[in-house]
Amino acid sequence: METRMDTSSVDKTPLLDRTATGAPSARRLSAGVLLILLLLLGLTASPPSKATYHSLFLSLGDNATAARHLLALTRSPHVAGTPANADAASYVRSALSAASFPAHVASYDVLLSYPVLRSLALSPSPPPSSAPATAFRLVQEIYPGVPYADAAAEALPAFHAYARSGSAAGPAVYANYGRVEDFANLRAMGVNVTGAVVLARYGKIYRGEIVSNAAAAGAAAAVVYTDSKDYSGDRWFPDGPGMPPSGVQAGSTYRGIGDPTTPGWPSSAGCERLSAAEVATSGMTPGIPSLPVSARDGEAIQRSIGGQAAPHDWQGGEGAPVYRLGPGPGFLNLTYIGNETLATIENVCAMIEGEDEPDRYVILGNHRDAWTFGAVDPNSGTAALLEIAQRLGKLQKRGWRPRRTIVFCNWDAEEYGLIGSTEWVEENKEMLASRAIAYLNVDCAVGGPGFHASTTPQLDEIIKQATKKVQDPDNFSQMVYDSWVNSNDSKLIGRLGGRGTDFAAFVQHIGVPSVDLSFGGGYPVYHSLYDDFVWMQKFGDPLFHRHVAAASIWGLVALTLADDEFLPFNYISYALELQGSTKTLEDEVLGMPVTFTPLYRSIEELEKAATNIDKEKKALELEVGLVGRRKDPLKVRELNDRLMMAERAFTDREGLFHREWYKHLIYGPSLHDDYGSNSFPGIDDAIQKAKSLNISDSWRFVQHEVWRAARVVTQASRVLHGKLT
Repeated sequence: METRMDTSSVDKTPLLDRTATGAPSARRLSAGVLLILLLLLGLTASPPSKATYHSLFLSLGDNATAARHLLALTRSPHVAGTPANADAASYVRSALSAASFPAHVASYDVLLSYPVLRSLALSPSPPPSSAPATAFRLVQEIYPGVPYADAAAEALPAFHAYARSGSAAGPAVYANYGRVEDFANLRAMGVNVTGAVVLARYGKIYRGEIVSNAAAAGAAAAVVYTDSKDYSGDRWFPDGPGMPPSGVQAGSTYRGIGDPTTPGWPSSAGCERLSAAEVATSGMTPGIPSLPVSARDGEAIQRSIGGQAAPHDWQGGEGAPVYRLGPGPGFLNLTYIGNETLATIENVCAMIEGEDEPDRYVILGNHRDAWTFGAVDPNSGTAALLEIAQRLGKLQKRGWRPRRTIVFCNWDAEEYGLIGSTEWVEENKEMLASRAIAYLNVDCAVGGPGFHASTTPQLDEIIKQATKKVQDPDNFSQMVYDSWVNSNDSKLIGRLGGRGTDFAAFVQHIGVPSVDLSFGGGYPVYHSLYDDFVWMQKFGDPLFHRHVAAASIWGLVALTLADDEFLPFNYISYALELQGSTKTLEDEVLGMPVTFTPLYRSIEELEKAATNIDKEKKALELEVGLVGRRKDPLKVRELNDRLMMAERAFTDREGLFHREWYKHLIYGPSLHDDYGSNSFPGIDDAIQKAKSLNISDSWRFVQHEVWRAARVVTQASRVLHGKLT
């Protein structure tokens, strides 16, 4: 039975402010109202242009609508595969249908993981000591005044999905952030990890890598805690935005992509599947038990560890105990029993069919499932997606029709390993490879102030142009672009090499140009019980203006790609960036028997091809714009197809070495951190291995990877040229 949130005690003031992007600007509102009246009364001299409709789209933003969607989506914890998440899927489907977009559900049966038994006890010394052990409660405390305590009580206990079931005991060893280099430093300092229970803190790499690194070092189990230095700040929730002392970051430890039982193919009904034993030995799930714990529990374990003091940069914040390395004398006894079971997940999809090119798709995606309430992650993005749908529904009633088809996708089971999006991409791979213009992803639309974007490089300019048209939700005197370029980000636009969210299958598996957008960077209550509507209303976005701005930028990018006659892709900047990335790799292997000449030559050809297609596009724009000249839609279509397909050419069917699912040879995740992003990941992997082995065969393999990258860049050049050799 679904527990509904009692909203009587929630401050609803922000829901009353309906200003589109936060500025009480009479001039902007009047212009928008006038435009709507003209369209309604049919007083425009000619059919409105696409640009007119795009301006109208921006004027239709409504922060009250975004807030209502978020409130509805976060009434109960909704982990993938649960009835509460099925209810959330029904809500999304109803909201899309209400916007006049027929919606449907694409279901898959996939392997999900749920906790059955968790226990963790700390003894002050190892057996056979008779000193009493302290058992940790492993409970996230419900904060005072919470308006939905009954719903909070329904949340699953914090756990690591796909952690190995079993019991382990051993002396505690502190391993900082659990990175490969942290374990190397422990070895250098003479600390033996074999048979120990590793204590590591969240914050630098993917939790699945932390546990796997601990297993590789010989640990019996791993405990990963939320260090107050990294997550709590000066004040914790509900008085401040920080993680409370009992807060725990849940999450998956699966290192693969998609359903673990169907690696590389869709988990459709009656399909081939790996057995549970095959999944367990695939190397994609950790080989040891693990548990996530709170800052309070983590510091209690820290106080039990002796031995030499940890290095300065491994220490905690002010007031924390001195962190020591161990092993012991504190002795941990950990048990985790999980239930891995096939469960049904539901992707909700809808589309607006294109008027001129219905077989060309601009895809907007966001996931719905959450470890608990998911106000930031992911339902701020879901609320923004539904807000866009409502605005586009209103545009349709005013007569707008997109040139190309717009597809809305609300994914399931992202938190477990990008499962919903990956299964859908694998099932529709050939259609998407030939028809997808771009994939536009928003996961955490709002976690705080400050705009962030990551893209494949040909889409950089379209993001910049969109932010120049949307008002900054935190400074009404300027546009988002102004605050963005004045931020302290060393690199304005990131790249999509990591596998942190649902763009991975689109970019890294089939080579679709993609975007990922958000307001706010990391937020302290990530994946905890406290990522709820109250946190968002008090700290994340009190007036919901950031939600509206996120929807405006996201929607405007989609409209530009769907409506512009010529795709606004720029491959010249792509080539220039690849030159810089190549130089970085070359500098890393100076003096080694490796030449990057083949890659430099291929990038030069890419730059020439990009320059030529840019000239072609400008000439064709002039040609079709001449009075009395008939447009040649086939020429426009053919040129756009080359722009669309060039990204596909950066993929290779063999994929990365020992990571074959990742087909993109330009952007892919770091070998030892799935959150990290590398340019030319295959070359980088080979360089790191060659440095550790330093034998001639390893350097020859680096050269092989350089040639592979050069070949895909050459193929992209040929696609842009559009001529056979």
